[in-house]
Amino acid sequence: QVHLVESGGGTVQAGGSLRLSCTVSGSIFKINFMRWYRQGPGYQRELVASITSDGTTNYGDSVKGRFTISRDNGKNTVYLQMNSLKPEDTAVYYCNMQILSRSTLNWGDYWGQGTQVTVSS
Repeated sequence: QVHLVESGGGTVQAGGSLRLSCTVSGSIFKINFMRWYRQGPGYQRELVASITSDGTTNYGDSVKGRFTISRDNGKNTVYLQMNSLKPEDTAVYYCNMQILSRSTLNWGDYWGQGTQVTVSS
């Protein structure tokens, strides 16, 4: 069993910052990529940022230069530092990880429950 828990969402004024965290626990042998997605009201889920096991990062065009993804492999945690937030960043943010289960030795795609980020103008 693998379980992802996100935290750090909330409400902030435009121009402010928030830091999201996502920690995974359970039967984990290896974690490949870690990603953050978001889904705003009336929009499809979109990829915000990703980081590979060797630390290579990638960002969506709308967040480049404002958001930073990082990971702590010792803590099985991925972070998303969000600066210069805009009202259009308002969404539910989900973490996603590709994990090799220790119990089944199969790769699986796992998701957190989501955390709400609201940016007021």
